[in-house]
Parts: sequence; C-alpha cells; structure tokens
Amino acid sequence: MRRLLGRLRRRFLAYLRPEPYRIRPGAHRTPTEVSPLSEEEQGIVDAFHKLYYDQRVEGRQTVLLSWFGHRILKCPFDIWTYQEIIFETKPDLIVECGTRYGGGALYLASLFDLRGGSGQVMTIDITAMKHRPVHPRIQYVAGSTLDDGVVAQVRAAAAGKRTMVILDSDHSATQVAAELKIYPEFVSPGCYLIVDDANLGGHPVLPEHGPGPTEALDEWYPTQSDFEIDRSRERFMLSLNPRGFLKRVG
Repeated sequence: MRRLLGRLRRRFLAYLRPEPYRIRPGAHRTPTEVSPLSEEEQGIVDAFHKLYYDQRVEGRQTVLLSWFGHRILKCPFDIWTYQEIIFETKPDLIVECGTRYGGGALYLASLFDLRGGSGQVMTIDITAMKHRPVHPRIQYVAGSTLDDGVVAQVRAAAAGKRTMVILDSDHSATQVAAELKIYPEFVSPGCYLIVDDANLGGHPVLPEHGPGPTEALDEWYPTQSDFEIDRSRERFMLSLNPRGFLKRVG
C-alpha cells in the first residue's frame, strides 16, 4: 500500500509540475567548411553590417533582442550559431563573461533545458542589473572577470566539466587581452572560446571605438597552438564576432 501511495503521489506531482519537454536529437550536422567570399561580396556584407549595426538600439533595434521578454544584445545569426555549437560540442558548463540584462544567460540555460541532463551557466558582471531572470541553471557572479576571487570560482566550477567560454564584457583591447591570458585554459578540447563583438574598432563598425577584441586577438592568437579560428561558424556572413569563434583543438 505504501508503494502504491508513493507512485500515486509521484504521478500527481508530475501532473502539477511536468518535466520540460526534451527534444530528440536529429542527425544533421552543420558544414565544417564554407567558401570564402569574393572581395565584392565581402564589400556588400560589410556595407549591410554597417547599416544593420547603425540601427542596433535606436531605429530598428537590430541588436536589442529578447528571449522570453528578457533583453539580449546579440545578433540573431550569432545566437543561432551558439545553439548549433552547444548541440554539437555538448558542454556541461558555459562561462559567460559579461551578463548585462541576463537574457543571454537565460537563452543558454533554456538550451540546456531543451537538451536535458546536466548544464550550468556561470555568468560574471561587475554590475548586478535589476530584474535579471532567475533560473536554476544560472549562477550570477558579481565582480570583474579579472578578479582573483572570481577566477578561482570559475576554476572550481570548471574542474572536471566540459566547458565553453564566451568573452562579452568590456570590449577594450586591454580587457580582452587580459581575459585571453586567463579564460582559454578553462575551455575543454573540442569546445569553443567565443570572443564577442570583434566587429568593433572598424571591423567593420565603430572605428571610433578604438582598439578592441580584434586587436587583442591579433596579439594573442599567433602565440598559442591550442585554438583554431573556425570561420565556418560565420556561414551566415553577418556576424558581430568576425574571427571570434575559436575551437580548442589541443
């Protein structure tokens, strides 16, 4: 009788709090190579990129997206690419440097929900914005991504876990260069280090921004052998992260 009552109780609770739907994975894989654009084609893409980015917040709000009502400052092509990367590489932990509104962290957590199983998002920012989404898979960390205590938390969380890292905090070359000295070590072989907003500083938008992520990448990339820039992740042509999708191969 006790077992019967236990089963009935579990069924009743499952009815009240049904488990999230788990999508059955398909067999399709994204292309690993894409044809390079001609100079003329690249010029067209860059011209559209500038038009698109000029209306990123005002006007058409091209970059001011939302996920279940929570704001994300991203390009739709890029977050679609995030989804493909997460499905293919199956990280257990995503470290997001730069939280802002929290919509990006919620999007990543939601992908883990749809996938099922383990999956946590550790997101770091010096500012705790109001009304950030609450989700059991999201851990908010207050502080600079360069603080010793914050780095220690990341190291502890990443220990033994398949880890992916997104650098999306301060986009100055100095900040990104400092993060590139720390965060690549946490990325697991086969997983990705994503350097967001490498388009700033004239690549091709906002030349007045000055040196940014691209300049930091140009300095760091030739000094290492564990990562390869994966241009196939830019197959939609418009990406705010040009040369910013790096796969760990070593």
